[in-house]
Amino acid sequence: MVNARRERYREETRDEAKRIALAQLAEHGPEGVSVNAIAKRMGVTGPALYRYFKGRDDLLTELVRDAWHDLADAAEASVAASEGLESADRTRALGEAFRTWAITQPHRYLLLLGTPLPGYHAPTDTIAAAHRTMSALLRVLPPNGDGPVESTLDGQLRAWARSRGEGDLPPAVLLTGVRAFTRLHGVLSLEVSGQFGPMGIDPALLYRAEVESLILGDSGTRGSTRLSGPG
Repeated sequence: MVNARRERYREETRDEAKRIALAQLAEHGPEGVSVNAIAKRMGVTGPALYRYFKGRDDLLTELVRDAWHDLADAAEASVAASEGLESADRTRALGEAFRTWAITQPHRYLLLLGTPLPGYHAPTDTIAAAHRTMSALLRVLPPNGDGPVESTLDGQLRAWARSRGEGDLPPAVLLTGVRAFTRLHGVLSLEVSGQFGPMGIDPALLYRAEVESLILGDSGTRGSTRLSGPG
């Protein structure tokens, strides 16, 4: 009973510290996350809080791990909800889920995919958490062609997929997945950092155009009627 109460207190303390850290992250970015400041806010000493987190990097890793899993949960929920639909519609749904997660909590998105924090290196176990979102993409994206000759890139894609437990997916599917993540992240990272405001471009429409381009291949001007609507 005493051990259960102690463990519950430990988890409550860690959760409270992470909530305050997320507020610091939203206001000041990763550089503004401070264990000592969090301890002061909680009314405890810095050394007391260090019993729960080894230091700032340990706390940041918790935030990174939580964010990757939260993003993946949103992606996987979209995949499950779109079961039975055409690949194109599933891709659109997943694309919207990805964007919604990013723009509703841009501080967490930039923690994962923004400018790396100098001196901080996330542990290797966060790679598996990050791959859950890529795996969701690979399940819905249509391949855009495949060459008859195995290229060096094809071999690298196959090796990467096997190392992540994806089995023997065709290189065309893997390449489409990597392109999708790269291109959608490119638009989202500019949107959440406010880069499109001075251009007078609706980033929601630009993002959806990029999704359509991925679905259709690089010639994607068809289907433009799907690109209207609220951001």
